[in-house]
Amino acid sequence: MLVPRLEIDLDKIAHNARALMAICSSKGIALTAVTKGVCGSPEIAHVLVKSGIDSIGDSHVANIHRMQQAGVDAKFMLVRSPQPSEAQEVVRLIDVSLDTEMALTGLLADAAQRLHQVHSIILMVELGDLREGLLPDDLDAAVERVLAFDSLRLAGIGTNLACFGGIKPTKKKMEALSSLTERIEAKFGLSLQMVSGGNSANFEWLQSSASLGRVNHLRVGEAILLGRETTARSRIPGLWTDAFTLLAEVIEVKTKPSMPWGQRVQNALGHYPAFRDTGHMKRALVAIGRQDIEPDALQPQIAVRVLGATSDHLVLDATGCDLQVGDQVRFGVGYSALLRAMISPYVEKVYLSTTRQSQNP
Repeated sequence: MLVPRLEIDLDKIAHNARALMAICSSKGIALTAVTKGVCGSPEIAHVLVKSGIDSIGDSHVANIHRMQQAGVDAKFMLVRSPQPSEAQEVVRLIDVSLDTEMALTGLLADAAQRLHQVHSIILMVELGDLREGLLPDDLDAAVERVLAFDSLRLAGIGTNLACFGGIKPTKKKMEALSSLTERIEAKFGLSLQMVSGGNSANFEWLQSSASLGRVNHLRVGEAILLGRETTARSRIPGLWTDAFTLLAEVIEVKTKPSMPWGQRVQNALGHYPAFRDTGHMKRALVAIGRQDIEPDALQPQIAVRVLGATSDHLVLDATGCDLQVGDQVRFGVGYSALLRAMISPYVEKVYLSTTRQSQNP
């Protein structure tokens, strides 16, 4: 088989999806499975739907279009605010989108009117992570703006945490979102269908809170794909963490010094890397690089250490194992490595399906 390649265990993804749906439904939480980490893979989306997922989210309209063309039967959510230039495509293809900008609200309303449709919107509120979201004091005006258009429906409000600023979705943050929901409903005489509290980082809050307030929806990607919550990358009990395995081929093995020598300048990526003198080491070059993966998010499955990478070479300290040219090294992947590998045209994607009904993670 071709290398580098990403082996994708569909049964493990299906297991994770079913397990998380059971956890969420027991708490009254609906789940949107987010596929942006796998570039909107139709193969994975089909497995999610067969596992009982009925709502799929992605940040790219092109990914959603590809899944629809492949016959994925689900409701679709755009989990990033639409670009103004794609407002008409968003209304035409997508059931619900997130919104934070009133200028964009008008564009979506105009597009929906032209297409004789009613488009659903979730207004995103900023609660401290400083990525997307309306400031709480601006929420009332945004609600008024959405309600002014017959071609739009306010499906709910939501927030996003732990993605940019690393702010944890705590009980206090979720209570703030619940309070905003109740205030908006009381002021405008509404009953909001969806209060979307966040993402895979919400797992600790979900498990530890006796009452979830008004929050009734999460947008979950990494927990399904990699079996981990995202505040500390801790494994979620009962989930598989190894549904994805990257294989890459060794193209050089030589014993060399651990320290470069000569006049130091920037490397090919514009950095001044730091090195520690540990004497000579056996170094292996692997035919994959930063254009394909994020080296810091690789987990070697043999006794090697990732030293770094250029655009097309991964450098390993292979002193502790007997690697030879032509050997294939297996790696587990973190989220950023998975994202790049799925996007890279140079990484073969191989979908596996093995029956393991009697096995547990």
